[in-house]
Amino acid sequence: MKRKVLVTGITGQDGSYLSELLLEKGYEVHGIVRRVALEDPQTRMWRIQHLLDKVIIHCASMESYASIFNVISEIKPDECYHLAAQSFVSYSFEDEFSTIDINLNGTHYVLSAIKRQAPECRLYFAASSEMFGHARETPQNENTPFHPRSPYGISKMAGFELTRNYRESYGLFVVSGILFNHESPRRGAEFVTRKISSAAAKIKLGLEKEIRLGNLDARRDWGHSRDYVQAMWLMLQQDEPDDYVIATGESYSVKEFLKEAFSYIGLDYNNYLVIDKELYRPAEVHILRGDSSKARRKLSWAPTVSFKEMVREMVDSDLKRYSALKNGIPFSKYV
Repeated sequence: MKRKVLVTGITGQDGSYLSELLLEKGYEVHGIVRRVALEDPQTRMWRIQHLLDKVIIHCASMESYASIFNVISEIKPDECYHLAAQSFVSYSFEDEFSTIDINLNGTHYVLSAIKRQAPECRLYFAASSEMFGHARETPQNENTPFHPRSPYGISKMAGFELTRNYRESYGLFVVSGILFNHESPRRGAEFVTRKISSAAAKIKLGLEKEIRLGNLDARRDWGHSRDYVQAMWLMLQQDEPDDYVIATGESYSVKEFLKEAFSYIGLDYNNYLVIDKELYRPAEVHILRGDSSKARRKLSWAPTVSFKEMVREMVDSDLKRYSALKNGIPFSKYV
């Protein structure tokens, strides 16, 4: 009998790659989407269009305990990957109330429903390197104190502590993955990495003339989503639940990402860059770089995609995407 798995946030970057991995491993994959996604699947479910005949979709809202409770009661999953969140850091400053409400309460609803209806289920919670924020040390590991600098980081820190409390209080097999930035051609258009790769492609194709960015000096530890979902799965296959930092151990600035993307297609970014002070964060996180020694040792996990390979894959994908759109071909065909 197939093991059942529930993925919240299945339509996102990580949800799509994770679903592919779980299907390859023979799981029965269930995913939660908002009802509006079913009304506009071409736009809202483009990352999993190729999987819709292989996964089972359930309508629910992370803002409704009853709907989450009902889905978990129906499925009684063996594993659950809680990825759904308002995850765009800049937006969290604009609407801090909904960010904290959705991210923290949604996590609480999933934990509570599993405790009541599927206590044998193993749960993965998507924590974030943004919890470290203004970190006291670099690189950051599982023992580095948290100092979040955004409502998003605060919401993830609260979710992390709540998840740990459920593990310690109720004996549930629940873990948190403290994932550093991870990107891919499926990254949302609002994130700086996709903003850069898509702008490079559009400028190359003559569709745009400039790219507007904020702080070019912020440094991040960037890996590939395909590698990171493998780590998620490995965490739930261990004998004992624990929390892990997942990172490459390397950090690059936004400027270095920009230079790599543009130079790859023969462009000088200086000819197109506009610095926009409105795009700076109210409280900046200057450098994040992770120490994933524990994951490498205990999970036998290591990243396989280099920074340069990841950037070039994203640019290549956006070149295909916008060339297709220019010719009236649906972009999802190329993802």
